[in-house]
Amino acid sequence: MFKLYLDPGHGGSDTGTVGNGLQEKNLTLDIALRIRNLLVNNYPDIKVMMSRTSDVARSLEERTDEANAWGADYYLSIHINGYNGSVNGYEDFIHNSLSNASETAEYRDIIHEEVMKVNNLFDRGRKKANFHVLRETKMPALLTENGFIDNDSDAAKLKDPNWLQKVAQGHVNGLVKVFDLKSNPQQDIHRVIVDGVQVGSYAENQNVLEEVRRHLKTAKTIVVEKV
Repeated sequence: MFKLYLDPGHGGSDTGTVGNGLQEKNLTLDIALRIRNLLVNNYPDIKVMMSRTSDVARSLEERTDEANAWGADYYLSIHINGYNGSVNGYEDFIHNSLSNASETAEYRDIIHEEVMKVNNLFDRGRKKANFHVLRETKMPALLTENGFIDNDSDAAKLKDPNWLQKVAQGHVNGLVKVFDLKSNPQQDIHRVIVDGVQVGSYAENQNVLEEVRRHLKTAKTIVVEKV
């Protein structure tokens, strides 16, 4: 059983970065909930614990202590960037004590590639930092920065629920590859492909229909394929 600790950054009085009418804490929770739902709806041998499932404050220590005590296999922290309005793109981080040949770096490289396939953002690269959630976790950990909230181009994407779903799916695709997650063999899985990009894969027919409905007004092509 694979155990994922999923950490939507910030929350409560800690809004994180702000810009273009958006708050980081809301976006990180939105993406993380989408990741959780994609995983638990489609992969039977996985448990997901979230640092928060609503707009509440959690300290960094509470988050990492909880993940360590639970014995998580992987720690994934979701964030949105901000700087001065002119910077844009996606980047992700592992701890700066780790080599590029480490297991954590190998996991990072796979997830980075899968997220970049779907997010249509500038690739700012694979990076390292001494962030608390990367330093104090006992398991491999990754922090992703999904666009810049104060950049007009990135913010336009962050306001689009369809884009948020693609980003969540990109993270899931990476996790599936890294940890060889198997979909439920007792159920038919259908992929939903919008304008050439897979935006979801679901075992429940209702979830397939809801995904198609979300894209009906904006998509040029929608393809549903049985896996």
